Amino acid sequence: MSRKADSTTPKIDRRVRRTRDALGDALLALIQEKPFDAITVPDVLDRADIGRSTFYAHYRDKDDLFLSDLEEFFEKMSTLLLRYKDASNRVAPVRELFAHVAEMRQLHSALIASGKMRDFQEMGQEYFARAIEQRLADLPASRPMSPAQRAAMAHAFAGALLSLLSWWIHHGATPSPDEMDKLFHQMVGSGG
Repeated sequence: MSRKADSTTPKIDRRVRRTRDALGDALLALIQEKPFDAITVPDVLDRADIGRSTFYAHYRDKDDLFLSDLEEFFEKMSTLLLRYKDASNRVAPVRELFAHVAEMRQLHSALIASGKMRDFQEMGQEYFARAIEQRLADLPASRPMSPAQRAAMAHAFAGALLSLLSWWIHHGATPSPDEMDKLFHQMVGSGG
C-alpha cells in the first residue's frame, strides 16, 4: 500500500500530502514491526517526525489513519483500469493488485496478525465492486444487463477477486500475477 501520490490524485496542498504520506508510511512501517494494538499515536508521531496537533488536524486516531490510508490505496488500485482508459476486456486490475501484494507480503502478514484483514477485505470488496460495475457498464457484452444485474455481478466478481487473492497468498503467491489475472478473467468471462 504505497503512499506515493500519482498524477491522477485530486490536488491536495503539497504540505498536507507530505504530512499524510509521512504519517501513513510511519504507521505502515510500525505495523510490520509490532502488533497494531501495541502501536500508539506517539509511536506514529515519533516515526513520522510530526507534531501531535498536526496529527489531530488530519485524523481522530490511529484507526482513522489506517482506514484513510487503506481507502486511498483501494481508490487508486480499484480504478486503475478506468483511470488509464484500458482498452481490454479486463474488469479489474488483477495483475497489478497481485504484483503489489507480492511486493508487500510482510505488510500483508502483519495485517493478518493485527486483525486488520477484515477491514482490508470489506473495504476492498466495496471499492472493487464499484469499479468493476463501472467497467462492466463500458463493455459491450454487459451493456444489455440491467443496472441491478450489473451491480450484483460486480459485487460477486469483487468477492471472487479477494477470495482468489487470499487463496493465492496462502499458496505461496504462485502462479504469477499474470497467470492469476488470466484465471480471474476466464472466470469472469464464463460467468458474464
